[in-house]
Amino acid sequence: MNHKLSRFAALSSIVALGALGAPAVAAPPATSPGAAKQAAKTPGPNASPASKAKAYGKYCANQSKKHVAGQKGTPFSQCVTAMAKAAKAAKAAEAAKDAGTTAAKPSPAKACATMSKKKVGEEKKSAFSKCVVAAAKVIAATTAP
Repeated sequence: MNHKLSRFAALSSIVALGALGAPAVAAPPATSPGAAKQAAKTPGPNASPASKAKAYGKYCANQSKKHVAGQKGTPFSQCVTAMAKAAKAAKAAEAAKDAGTTAAKPSPAKACATMSKKKVGEEKKSAFSKCVVAAAKVIAATTAP
């Protein structure tokens, strides 16, 4: 009888300890720190055009997301990088203009220089030409008042 009681006591203590530790283990954090940072950077639907201009992926939606042999990254990722370069150049030109100094006008072609100039398949435009058009839009959105 004493044996059954000690077994019951041991089982009860294990269950009690498990119940106390279960909420801490079962409840994962609501969001990870990286997800919170990303959500803070992404503009909402009611955001200003200037903040939406940072969403470069929308300008590169017509680029392929498939990796091309011999290229560093996909055409889409290269385009997004080029959009960031174009926006940075436009902001630098605006800052120079505000400071009263002269700066080179931002060039969409210069930002997209790493893109391929060959047409793929039956496409009418090359990745470079699509990128130049998108970069011109980014520059216009960045410098718009």
